[in-house]
Amino acid sequence: PELWLRLSYPFLHADRIKTPTLFLCGESDFNVPLLNTEQMYQALRSLGISTELVIYPGQFHDLKKPSYIIDRYKRYLDWYAKWIKR
Repeated sequence: PELWLRLSYPFLHADRIKTPTLFLCGESDFNVPLLNTEQMYQALRSLGISTELVIYPGQFHDLKKPSYIIDRYKRYLDWYAKWIKR
C-alpha cells in the first residue's frame, strides 16, 4: 500500500521539481482529474516554484472549443518565450 500511495500521488514528490510549470486543464478531464492538478499546482506554489494553472470550463482532456484551443496554443508560446532562453 505504501508504494501504491507514493506512485499514485505525484504531488508528494513536488520538492524534486525545480522547473517552472504550466498546467492547462479541462474542468471535466477524467484522464487527469482537476483535483490532482490543483494539488500539484498548490504544492509547487508552496515551494516557491513558478507555476501557472489554467482551467478550461466544461472541457475534457482534449479541448473542443475553438477559442480554448487557440488560447492554449497562445499560452504555450507565451510560456516558452518567457522561460526558454536563447
